[in-house]
Amino acid sequence: IFLVHLIIFLVLKKVDPQKYKGIFNGFSVTLKEDGVRGLAKGWAPTFIGYSLQGLCKFGFYEVFKVLYSNMLGEENTYLWRTSLYLAASASAEFFADIALAPMEATKVRIQTQPGYANTLRDAAPKMYKEEGLKAFYKGVAPLWMRQIPYTMMKFACFERTVEALYKFVVPKPRSECSKPEQLVVTFVAGYIAGVFCAIVSHPADSVVSVLNKEKGSSASQVLQRLGFKGVWKGLFARIIMIGTLTALQWFIYDSVKVYFRLPRPPPPEMPESLKKKLGLTQ
Repeated sequence: IFLVHLIIFLVLKKVDPQKYKGIFNGFSVTLKEDGVRGLAKGWAPTFIGYSLQGLCKFGFYEVFKVLYSNMLGEENTYLWRTSLYLAASASAEFFADIALAPMEATKVRIQTQPGYANTLRDAAPKMYKEEGLKAFYKGVAPLWMRQIPYTMMKFACFERTVEALYKFVVPKPRSECSKPEQLVVTFVAGYIAGVFCAIVSHPADSVVSVLNKEKGSSASQVLQRLGFKGVWKGLFARIIMIGTLTALQWFIYDSVKVYFRLPRPPPPEMPESLKKKLGLTQ
């Protein structure tokens, strides 16, 4: 419930910063006005939308990572691994946002327009009747602006952080770590990645939230009106929320792989052929 509320508050704070002055203030105001049910307002489109997005994001990332790796070859895959992570995650997020956009638009409409609708069943038909399909996809471009940099940071930072943790922090190789120890590394790396994700994506998130609330506004108009200071409001709350959610996402994703005994490649190592070329082996 707390994580759901943070999502709600993050939107409300940017819509009415005079009313919602902080995380705990927003929590108490929401409870006072709407009760416990107010904390879960918009849960259905949030659940459906981000479930679809997560499925596409993680699934397509694995597909594109293998595809681009095969195109590069073993040596270039190692040398250009950060670029590989960035390209694969950007490609995956492009399609994931198409799946997310309708539910994101519906969620924001429910949460930021009092009296408009209280449930997905009420909001979606009303939006379609008023604006057609455009109502669900008018925010997809700024959503790409928000989510593609976010996901690029999320996957590339996670992959390189895991690599760094095993190299500099964990006192033994990954192969010698137990599954619980490996999952702890996954959680820590996920949280670190989440902090950077929140910072990178926050300005675009501010624009998306206002854009889905208002009719007839463009992303450039909203950005100009908010200004530099306005797009950074609510960053602390977003860091807490995104850091925790990102850590949990990676933890759950890796746990599922462990449970079903799916392939879990170790941190990348320099291929022997490249070591020979660089004179690192005798």
